[in-house]
Amino acid sequence: MTDRSTTPSIEVTIGRQTRLYHAFITTAPAVLDAPSTVTLYAGPLKDIAGLAADDLALDAEKAGTPSRLVLIDTTELGWQRARCRAKSHRLLPTDPVLVGFATLQQWLWQRLQMTQLAHA
Repeated sequence: MTDRSTTPSIEVTIGRQTRLYHAFITTAPAVLDAPSTVTLYAGPLKDIAGLAADDLALDAEKAGTPSRLVLIDTTELGWQRARCRAKSHRLLPTDPVLVGFATLQQWLWQRLQMTQLAHA
């Protein structure tokens, strides 16, 4: 089981509700996401693998696998992990140095701004 204390995280408060999100890399499609999961970045595994806490061995076949950097609500992490495992998808913690609080904050703001522009 992943030690959540070393997994990069960010607290998000909207109104009176605060949630703690942890950053992970996954090869699972968004349809397997928990309801509160937020995708910050999507691309081939070869582009995202460098953000993982542990080195990933990639062959040419796996390098192009669609992957995402996601924020997962702490309360939904077990559920999301089980869904990924059941469908044989990876769910890996991100590197706390490469994906620290400042990076998560910047990417989350960009994601929220993109959503706002799409609805304008």
